[in-house]
Amino acid sequence: MPVPPTRLSASLKGLTATVLELLQLRLELLSVEAQEEVIRVGGLLVYGAVAVAFLSLGLGFLAMLITVALWDTHRLLPLAAFAGVFIGLGGVAAWLARERLRSGTRLFSATVEELKQDREELRS
Repeated sequence: MPVPPTRLSASLKGLTATVLELLQLRLELLSVEAQEEVIRVGGLLVYGAVAVAFLSLGLGFLAMLITVALWDTHRLLPLAAFAGVFIGLGGVAAWLARERLRSGTRLFSATVEELKQDREELRS
């Protein structure tokens, strides 16, 4: 027995409405995740910049203190030691930053997972 056209069009309208509602929800989730990521990265940048500034000042003053304290006996030893330490720490920090950049985070991972679940539900 064939399906009447009015029932078919109502069913198609319902399906379209459901798909559009799912799409709207996923876009809202994407928007929320984007906002969270922007806030997280902004906070990281601010705290990172403050930490770098204060640690740099602290290490610089420590280096000057030790250099001045040893000025009469060993002038070049503390300068060479601190230069080596600072260059070494800078190299380690650059390597860690590169590794972190490589691994990264999966931006919008919750949205992608929800879209996969939606696709699986629509297939079944």
